[in-house]
Amino acid sequence: MKSRRKFSKDFKQTAVSRLNSGQSVAEVARALEVDPSDLHRWRRELQDHDEQAFVGVGKKRAEESRVAELERKVGQQAMEIESLRRARQHVEEQRLLRALNNGAPSTGRSKKK
Repeated sequence: MKSRRKFSKDFKQTAVSRLNSGQSVAEVARALEVDPSDLHRWRRELQDHDEQAFVGVGKKRAEESRVAELERKVGQQAMEIESLRRARQHVEEQRLLRALNNGAPSTGRSKKK
């Protein structure tokens, strides 16, 4: 699996500056080895948010955090289910042992009814 590249705020601002200086999106994308759609998004973010652009964890990281939280919950529930399964199995074994012991004398000296 290919890991996502992370770009600094300076890198993004420099890329947008190159676009604003007249270079085409294709030229800048090739030169910086980034996807053209990233360049369009970075330019839009910088126009919309100026100095506040490119800060924070962003939507992707928030989604990744939520996925990790849900995976932890699933793991915890799987452990709880396994624990309950083992406890149920133990109870069933104890019932079976009691049933077997009640049906037959436990010692040779037991009185018959």
